[in-house]
Amino acid sequence: MIIISLLLLASLLQHLTFTAHVDVGIVNGTEAKPHSRPFMVSLQKNWRHICGGFLISDRFVMTAAHCWKNEKLTAVVGAHDLRQNEGYVRIGVKSYHMHPDFNMHTFQNDIMLLRLEKEVELNKNVMKISIPKKERHIEADSVCRVAGWGRLNFKGKKSFRLMEAEVKIMENAECKNKWKDNFSVSEMMCVYGDGGSCSEDGGGPLVCGDTAVGVTSFGDSKICNSRERPEVYIKISPYIPWICSVIANVEYFCNKTE
Repeated sequence: MIIISLLLLASLLQHLTFTAHVDVGIVNGTEAKPHSRPFMVSLQKNWRHICGGFLISDRFVMTAAHCWKNEKLTAVVGAHDLRQNEGYVRIGVKSYHMHPDFNMHTFQNDIMLLRLEKEVELNKNVMKISIPKKERHIEADSVCRVAGWGRLNFKGKKSFRLMEAEVKIMENAECKNKWKDNFSVSEMMCVYGDGGSCSEDGGGPLVCGDTAVGVTSFGDSKICNSRERPEVYIKISPYIPWICSVIANVEYFCNKTE
């Protein structure tokens, strides 16, 4: 009887722990204030969230190249809780612009632009976010933020509500030491902190100040948000020439390069 009681108690404790993690959201993060990140996009396949993205204009979404598997995606804008249609809009993707040098094995050049089928109607819940207009170095220990609807831990449930976490930029040398040849100093950066990205947060932005400076790319295959295997982001600034080559005929962004 004692053994059975102990087993039952252990089972209940596991359940309580799991429930607490569900409430936490993006690993050790907090629920974002509804619509406080109006640039966030949920990329979906067959109504299922698979990756994050973010609006850089009323026609283009930036995301990670690894998010696309040659299948039709839909961009959901203006959402907070994906289970509730609180005014969000679903827009199809007209064309997929994966970086031509993307390597699915090393995740080099893991960046992509999606041209939407129609212009997004911008409002208080749907806005674009600025990206660097020239090469930009982010100092180590700079405080930035990440957000997403991804899994709460590697094998856990997804968060249907947008979650966010505060992170700091890691020294390139430390990140290189952690990831060895998988890390490219010229095109990648790492972050550390108590919170961070997890599975299916890929493609979301790393935001420093009011600017998206990175795209969520990869991390450890078994754990989320580990200091020993930190999350890696693709720097946006080195790709400005490529971005302009894709959107120059549609947007005025490249004409405003500083």
